[in-house]
Amino acid sequence: MAEAESPPDKTTVNIRITETFLEDVDTTWEQQGFNSRSEFIRFVLRDALKHPEFTRADLKAMLTSEAEIREGRTHSSDDVKAAYGLEDSKRDSDE
Repeated sequence: MAEAESPPDKTTVNIRITETFLEDVDTTWEQQGFNSRSEFIRFVLRDALKHPEFTRADLKAMLTSEAEIREGRTHSSDDVKAAYGLEDSKRDSDE
C-alpha cells in the first residue's frame, strides 16, 4: 500500500482591509454557507485564479448591478414593455 500523501504546508497571509469591508466579507461568507472567513477567502482566491477573464471593472459592474437589484432600482422587461405600450406587440418573425 502506498504511503498516504500529506497535505501541503499552509502559510498565513496577513492583509489590511477596512472594518466596513471586513463586515461585508463576514456577512457574505455566512450567508453563502461557508464554515469560516478563511474558507471563503480561499474559495474566492481560487476562483479568481481559475477564471481570470473577469476584469476588476467587470466585477465592480456586477456588484453594482446586484446592489441595484436588491435595492429595487431595476425594472423587469414586462414593466418596461408595459410602460412603453409594448406588452401586446410581437416581432414580425414571431407571427
